[in-house]
Amino acid sequence: MTKWQYTKGLHDIGRGCFAYLQPDGSWGWSNAGLVTDGDQTLLVDTLFDLPLTAAMLETVRDAVPAARNIKKLVNTHANGDHTFGNQLVEGAEIIACRECADEYGEWAPSQFGAFAANWKQLGEGGAFFHEVMGSVFDWRGLVDTPPTKVFDKTMELAVGGKRLTLTHLGTAHTRGDILVHIPGDRILYTGDLLFVGGHPVIWEGPIGNWIGICDHILGLDVDVIVPGHGPIAEKAQVREFKAYLEYIAQEARRHFDNGVPADVAAQKISLDRFASWLDPERMIINVASLYREFSGSKAPLNRLELFTHMKHWRDRAAHHHGHPH
Repeated sequence: MTKWQYTKGLHDIGRGCFAYLQPDGSWGWSNAGLVTDGDQTLLVDTLFDLPLTAAMLETVRDAVPAARNIKKLVNTHANGDHTFGNQLVEGAEIIACRECADEYGEWAPSQFGAFAANWKQLGEGGAFFHEVMGSVFDWRGLVDTPPTKVFDKTMELAVGGKRLTLTHLGTAHTRGDILVHIPGDRILYTGDLLFVGGHPVIWEGPIGNWIGICDHILGLDVDVIVPGHGPIAEKAQVREFKAYLEYIAQEARRHFDNGVPADVAAQKISLDRFASWLDPERMIINVASLYREFSGSKAPLNRLELFTHMKHWRDRAAHHHGHPH
């Protein structure tokens, strides 16, 4: 394991950079980052609700007084657990890639809130959504606060004397994931392009592009990597994550070629060396996403149907272990 503790709160990763971690990294428990130089600060991502984001900002401002006036906020992608606290970083320029900004509009708090409020009408899928997220987070008071500055492929930013490079390498976890690289400090914030110790979610794909992004990361001169979920990492964890993507692509392809339905294939794939990772039910989404890719379909994934299948997965696992989850 790496030398970093995986505990809740702010971790000084050196050179004026920080990671804010939220164990255990499961559904909605995301990480954020802070980059500082002199009186300049930049925040990487907000959290899934206002109470969590407010607590993070208070912690950050206690540790780094300059963060009382954060001028720049970068959203690594559009998922709510990285954006829903945006409104609390008042007066900051909110920077994202164009695809992230577009996707934010589709899953803005107002859209999401309606879905979250109606879970009882949404059958077993709604029940799963409520169990893993709706009952855990407090989505009251959210105001749509989208990115205010967008870029296409790359963007250079300064925080005091530090140079940051933001890079969008195409669709992967979502349509608009970016890397936040600080070359001079050899530090990288990946957002959800890297999960550590948990199954990722392939909302978008293609998986080959995500594998290519892992290679891109492995080619960077970095020694501290802050993932979107899970503990602070080094390149060993990126290699392991890449191996996971390659493994499930190969296994899903075999089942696809044999005509096995996606939800059955998801259960047939042995978790193998990734058996200790959190949220194994996400294999349901990942196989569905891979099947969509193999068939050449452009249809969006049916999230409610996938949530229903994930509920069945969790119920089976609980039954198998002889206790309710």
